[in-house]
Amino acid sequence: MNDLSRTFDEVVSIIETARSNAFRKVNEELILMYMNVGRFLSEKSKDASYGDGYVSALADYIQQKYPGIKGFTRRGLYRMKQFYELYADNEKVSTLLTQLSWSNHLLIMSGAKTDEEREFYMRLSIKERYSYRELERQIQSAYYERYMLSRQKLLPEKLPAAANPFLDSYVIDFLDLPEKYHETEFRKALVKAMRNFILEMGKDFTFVGEEYVIQVGGEDYRIDLLFFHRVLRCLVAIELKLGKFMPEYVSKMDFYLEGLDRQIKKPDENPSVGLLLCASKNDEVVEYAMSRTLSPMMVAEYQLHLPDKDVLRKKLQEFVNLPSGTEDYTNEDQI
Repeated sequence: MNDLSRTFDEVVSIIETARSNAFRKVNEELILMYMNVGRFLSEKSKDASYGDGYVSALADYIQQKYPGIKGFTRRGLYRMKQFYELYADNEKVSTLLTQLSWSNHLLIMSGAKTDEEREFYMRLSIKERYSYRELERQIQSAYYERYMLSRQKLLPEKLPAAANPFLDSYVIDFLDLPEKYHETEFRKALVKAMRNFILEMGKDFTFVGEEYVIQVGGEDYRIDLLFFHRVLRCLVAIELKLGKFMPEYVSKMDFYLEGLDRQIKKPDENPSVGLLLCASKNDEVVEYAMSRTLSPMMVAEYQLHLPDKDVLRKKLQEFVNLPSGTEDYTNEDQI
């Protein structure tokens, strides 16, 4: 029976692969169709003989020709025109367009303000395989602005910008916490909402356990949350702090990382990484505290409410306008 089950699974695998390929092909054709319709409308809009009523008349005609067809309303047609005009001359995203669903494209067009931001969300959506709701949440939480601002901060030498998966600030707006709570309640709420937490952290993080025990000198020491990062190929220890960052947190994290590397890390894995997640931090204090540590470690803030995107955009613009050298942070390898 086991042999039969294996053969059944092989057939199911063939079916699933074919279905997945068919879905991608259908989506590719849909996106190309929307692009071609958008190009047609864009070109016609330059002809003075086609008035404002042309698009409405076209929408009515399509509905008569194909009753019940979705997306070809007046508004939908104008979106296709906008879609074409946004990306027609952008060679950097030409290979990305057909890899996203139309609904995700609409989210990016309505939520992103610049070519760089749109490209960022395209690459991120493809890499993380975001659903509509997941992408919507990331745009609403100003993930682009937070990511870009994080790249302006000093990073540990062992975690260069191109490989560093951490942000300088995290938005944890999905917890059902009382007005006053302790670190234990905070940790348990994160574990309960682990799916949302991993969406915020990044889908390459795999949860290992909470209050993960390492034993040193006959005593148990507990790491708040332990993850494994599939790209970095290392364990990631996360310590949660309700207050502001304190310098002594660094030595404690050093101790945890040493314990993980000696006892838990496998020979083919990279040295463990630490993340101190605090309610607030002073960057100068963090820099002083970490200046002599050899461990790859990050200190980040968390917010329990969605940030003000306009404030973050203004802050990012300040960095962009600095006279120092700039980097292309929308590079595919950096997302």
